[in-house]
Amino acid sequence: MALNLIKLCVGITQFDELAAWQQHRLRKDGVVQHVTRMTPRRGDELLTGGSIYWVIKGHIQARQRLLELRPVVDGEGVARCALILDPKLVPTQPYPRRPFQGWRYLKPADAPPDAGRGGGKNEMPPEMRAELMALGLL
Repeated sequence: MALNLIKLCVGITQFDELAAWQQHRLRKDGVVQHVTRMTPRRGDELLTGGSIYWVIKGHIQARQRLLELRPVVDGEGVARCALILDPKLVPTQPYPRRPFQGWRYLKPADAPPDAGRGGGKNEMPPEMRAELMALGLL
């Protein structure tokens, strides 16, 4: 069973903004990457179909498949890990999540389903759905 990562999306306020930011930072070779300080120790489990789930404004709202964990060195000579991501950003049903630092592992059973896979409540705008969830009405 694949393992996932979860990460706060700092400075981003909605799904479309994350998509635009990643498109802007897309490398010439078509690679989307997110560089992190630590390398996940459970990389083999992550790369068997795992995703990174993005927390936007206190709710998990998006995911991307993890394709590769690539060692990189930053401009100051410090070793880092580049999470190579599938360029396709998939919206998920909003799920509340408290703030945390760095990234965390996320079990598949705890991951929210993709948007559009849960019935009629997916017809409303994501912002409205997230607000109703925050109020405990969904």
